[in-house]
Amino acid sequence: MTAPDPESTSGTSMISVQSVDKHFGPLHVLKDITLEVPRGQVVVVLGPSGSGKSTLCRAINRLEPIDSGRIAIDGKPLPAEGKDLARLRADVGMVFQSFNLFAHKTILENVTLAPVKVRKTPAAEARKTAMELLERVGIAAQAEKYPAQLSGGQQQRAAIARALAMRPKVMLFDEPTSALDPEMVQEVLDVMTGLAAEGMTMVVVTHEMGFARKAANRVVFMADGEVVEDTTPEEFFTAPKSVRARDFLGKILTH
Repeated sequence: MTAPDPESTSGTSMISVQSVDKHFGPLHVLKDITLEVPRGQVVVVLGPSGSGKSTLCRAINRLEPIDSGRIAIDGKPLPAEGKDLARLRADVGMVFQSFNLFAHKTILENVTLAPVKVRKTPAAEARKTAMELLERVGIAAQAEKYPAQLSGGQQQRAAIARALAMRPKVMLFDEPTSALDPEMVQEVLDVMTGLAAEGMTMVVVTHEMGFARKAANRVVFMADGEVVEDTTPEEFFTAPKSVRARDFLGKILTH
């Protein structure tokens, strides 16, 4: 897959990050980050720990406030707070390392809650959609169970269904498999690969190199709060341009 021409996609960016800076105290964690993600593109963000990947992911839907710069979703700048932010955030699904499911609600209730409360979807319609989504992620049989009764992989697939129930324009994944046992990783990656194939705009922070090779249109490599490389998976894995990327791949791919 070839990387899109930035000129041709600038008007259709689903996610636009421009000159974003972020500090945690004296630590400069995002340094002048600019990133355009066209509609339907899957961008995998790679890099060593502490490179700013998760902070970038969280900044895209304002879970992490930024110091300066501009972030827009589907052409609309992200407001700092209030109802407008809640409305825009509803367009951005987020799946975390921890599943963040409500422990006292069933899986079905977890998936229907936000559409009913935020989108004002009628309960029957929300339930029908939720069951379709649970079917799609392969856990419809677990609908009436509670999160604690499910495996980690099943809980993460429930979390993906919950995010999709809001009919988001964008899906953000922040290391969605890093808390899972190895045998559960693939079942979550399969769901994500399916989403990618259907044309969902996705930004995925992950250490799963196989997923990056198979499902990504682009690989963004970060180090020390900066975007060091932004290229195709093929180019990144076969001919990385920077010393940092070569060093990173050397450590990752020899394990």
